[in-house]
Amino acid sequence: MRALQAIILLLAILAALAPASADTQVRLTALSSSVPLRPFTEVLEDPAGELTLTDIERPETATRFRRHAGDGDLNFGYSPTTYWLRLTLAPELGAATRWLLEVGYPSLDSVTVFVRHGATVVRQHAGDQAPFSSRPFVHRNLVFPLELAPGSEQQLYLRVASSGSVTIPLTLWSPAALHASDQRVYSIMATYFGMLLALGLYNLLLYFSLREAAYLAYVGVVASIAVAQLSMLGLGNQFLWPDWPAWGDLAIPLGFCSTGFFGALFTRLFLETRKASPRFDRLLALLQAGFVLAAATAVFYGYRPAGMATALLGAAFAATAVATATLCAVRHQAGARLFLAAWSLLLLGAALTALRALNWLPTNLLTVFALQIGSALEILLLSFALADRINSARRALAAAQAETLSARENAVETLRQSEKLLEQRVMQRTLELAESNERLRHSEAELRKLAHHDPLTGLANRALLYDELRRIIARGKRSGDMFALLMVDLDGFKLVNDTHGHAIGDQLLETIAARLQECVRVSDTVARLGGDEFVVVVEGVLDEEQALAIGAKLIVTLSRPATVDTQVVQVGASVGVALWPLDSDDLDSLLLAADRAMYLAKEGGRGQCCLASATVGSAPDQKQNGE
Repeated sequence: MRALQAIILLLAILAALAPASADTQVRLTALSSSVPLRPFTEVLEDPAGELTLTDIERPETATRFRRHAGDGDLNFGYSPTTYWLRLTLAPELGAATRWLLEVGYPSLDSVTVFVRHGATVVRQHAGDQAPFSSRPFVHRNLVFPLELAPGSEQQLYLRVASSGSVTIPLTLWSPAALHASDQRVYSIMATYFGMLLALGLYNLLLYFSLREAAYLAYVGVVASIAVAQLSMLGLGNQFLWPDWPAWGDLAIPLGFCSTGFFGALFTRLFLETRKASPRFDRLLALLQAGFVLAAATAVFYGYRPAGMATALLGAAFAATAVATATLCAVRHQAGARLFLAAWSLLLLGAALTALRALNWLPTNLLTVFALQIGSALEILLLSFALADRINSARRALAAAQAETLSARENAVETLRQSEKLLEQRVMQRTLELAESNERLRHSEAELRKLAHHDPLTGLANRALLYDELRRIIARGKRSGDMFALLMVDLDGFKLVNDTHGHAIGDQLLETIAARLQECVRVSDTVARLGGDEFVVVVEGVLDEEQALAIGAKLIVTLSRPATVDTQVVQVGASVGVALWPLDSDDLDSLLLAADRAMYLAKEGGRGQCCLASATVGSAPDQKQNGE
């Protein structure tokens, strides 16, 4: 009985672990109105783009179709590969015969649909590189009408290729259901583009009234977003440039590059970054140049690299603009908080859209409409920011007028006394602030020195050494140059402490530190790890012989007698040398390799220099105290 129970339990576990069989057929009933096709879609990659329908229907090729892991719409990012999709449609008796297959990403270059009815194949084609009039169905998205025979299975294939983001949202609609969905979507889009138009006209009128460049820059942002969104949503291809597919293909990258360019310009003007934060101002100017270069790449080189560059620049700009606004808000700059709230929403939407285009985020309702949602909320908040800016200007003007009237009513002598008193207070306050700033700078300098330098010798401590090594390794990876890490341990230092006292020992360590710095270049790094252990990092080392020569030089220099407080003392040195990247390309491993080499030098009689490549086995269990 127990054996039977064990067998039943084992079978239950195996059944739970076995993958569930997924239904590959799209079953359509009389009640079906819309069916998301992602769960039923099988994918075949065609990197060369040379396969035909006859090729993929061959048994040896048909078995290569696979389900694509993930949720949401199919998204392959900026992939140069051609993709074949396979669907099996199984309308039941009583199901409708007329259906509409919607590919809800109108910026795809080429989508071809093949439907096999026995020996007959019905072929339909659409894409943003063909005139809108050539589409089989009038719609902003790529829609293909299907005639299905209830009670029989039909095989459907899609061939998809695009130089942009290969995102393939697939939905099968009844005509009435698609029409009802379109009414809701078009209502939302009309509201969205109406808000963009209202904001653009409002800021344009403000520019003509106030003549401030920030308002004109924001008009550029709104116009650029509108162009990019009209193309991305398919409305531009349908209504504005139906016979100009070349422009429709470039409108998305150029629109977003223009949005980034004018957005960076608006940020610089509105937040006055040239005065408030020159570093961020230079970074924003650099991003502007990047957007111009990405736009030129789209026009003269190719869509795919330009689209990827635009997506990455958009994410970088989002982070930079938010950081700039945060800094200005912390400094209580006028309008910065409202700008931060408004612009952050828009940039968050842009970042989500860019990351979705790169296939770093899944395609869902939030990521699809992230830019529209963010920009709509940004419109509302930024309106308050602009109004607050106007009110601030009015308040400043009113205050200036009141001050002028008050000044005219005062007597000349009173004005002179007030000016004299004001000058004294300003001078006093200026001196106090200057002294306070000087004390603060001095304190900050002392804190930085204590945090990164050894208090006895003034050399770099362990923390600063690690930071310098990370920077040196980064430079080495870019240039391919090798550097040497020398672990130096004093021989006989414990005897000096025991014989002459720790005060003499400390002064000797200061002398040793000075000698180490004299042995290397100013650009090289010398650090004290603790006790009588030092590290020297020398960049631009050519080979092991040069590294050994440096170690030998250190040993000779450190072994010279030193006069410390009328006492003549002498120590030796053992040096372990590790070369990057020959011995290790990892920071911790490199230090460990040099430390083992130094132990080997001590075991060999001390006063020697040993390469890490010569070490065999592990170092001794622990170092002797003071040695």
